[in-house]
Amino acid sequence: MKNIAPKLQADQYERNFSDLHPPFTQNAATTEALRCLYCYDSPCMKACPTHIDISTFIKKISTGNLLGSAKTIYQSNWVPLTCAKACPVDVLCEGACVYNVKGEDPIQIGRLQRFVIENYFEKGMPTIFDKLPNNGKSVGIVGSGPAGLACGAELALLGYVVTIYEANKIPGGLNTWGIAPYKMRREDSLKEVELVKSFGVDIKTEVMIGKTVKVDDLLKQHDAVFLGVGLGESPQLSIQGEELSGVIGALDFIEKVKTENWKDVNVGKKVAVIGAGNTSIDAATEAKRLGAEQVYIIYRRSDVEMSAYEFEYQLAKKDGIVFHFLTSPKQIIGKDSVEGIECVKMKLEEPDIRGRRKPIPISGSEFTINVDMVIKAIGQETKSNFLSSIPNVTLDEEGCVIVDQTSYQTTNPKIFAGGDCINGGKEVVNAAYDGKRAAQGIHAFLSDQSKGEK
Repeated sequence: MKNIAPKLQADQYERNFSDLHPPFTQNAATTEALRCLYCYDSPCMKACPTHIDISTFIKKISTGNLLGSAKTIYQSNWVPLTCAKACPVDVLCEGACVYNVKGEDPIQIGRLQRFVIENYFEKGMPTIFDKLPNNGKSVGIVGSGPAGLACGAELALLGYVVTIYEANKIPGGLNTWGIAPYKMRREDSLKEVELVKSFGVDIKTEVMIGKTVKVDDLLKQHDAVFLGVGLGESPQLSIQGEELSGVIGALDFIEKVKTENWKDVNVGKKVAVIGAGNTSIDAATEAKRLGAEQVYIIYRRSDVEMSAYEFEYQLAKKDGIVFHFLTSPKQIIGKDSVEGIECVKMKLEEPDIRGRRKPIPISGSEFTINVDMVIKAIGQETKSNFLSSIPNVTLDEEGCVIVDQTSYQTTNPKIFAGGDCINGGKEVVNAAYDGKRAAQGIHAFLSDQSKGEK
């Protein structure tokens, strides 16, 4: 990289990456809990993909029963700390709160959930779960992200011997290395990993299924297998200059910020981020907080079409990120490293049959932005090469695993799947729900098998 942003003082890094939503004190949590109306139809519960009994866990906060509150949460969601900190609560549970209709601030459900779960970990994870005796059945899980952890926790408590296989050195998946540190620290994710391990789940890291362990051997070793693999790398921009020094994928960049000392992560003085999803916002705001003087987000459609949530958009604008809407990168300029990016203005055609408006370039509208770094954030591809290598598992046209919507069983009866590999990439909370439901599907499948063997 040609022009690296000056390093900041240690205390400045700490301020820049400090908690976006600081934790409640005991008094503040109780006061907020007492605001809850305990609605009989609980719209917040319906809006949560894991359907946590929100009214009940909040009621227990107000009565001082924090362990009971934690148990209520865990009955529905095995990664509640991650969800409390990283979930888009504005459009899920808090977005459904009836206080919004009254024109008042919604109950801060995410912060209340965080308060309860952090209290649980501070108390040393006391036993609040019932575990059935070993039933002699074994389940292998591929991936230790939220889907894999949820599936593993649920099955372990049902008496199964569970082994999770993780390709990376550190478990936890995207929860560990893919969430901006001002939302959630790596240590928080690892606490949730430790809880799952405390149930007897064995997590083997640096194991590549298909390489370190053959797929056939995996299927022979276990009575059932759950695929909880996440998505892969960002697709190529397929433009000139993409190979230059200073071009990096958004998830690779976020992983550096999450796993290395902030002072050791180099960022350009001027940075362009391609794409306008939530990951793009994370990458852009992190670059700015690392010391970049100017950060641009370049998106070929308008702010109406961008997939980033409104609160993420507002956060980026607050950080001084400059948005170039209806703009597409044409080439990255530079000799050995990035010196600029040539862009072209776009216009949107009429909506197609799916309601999507196709962007087309405006002839003669090219212009150049001087930047030292380009971060690619145009989505992620499914790990279709790996998934297609698994016998008798069918993929759809997008490369996602096809499953039964109730049992999460694939077209191979012995294999189940959930999370990003079946939905193409949603929220952590969706993956947590899939993992739990798939565990129930696996339990039903293996229970039926056991009955047939008698």
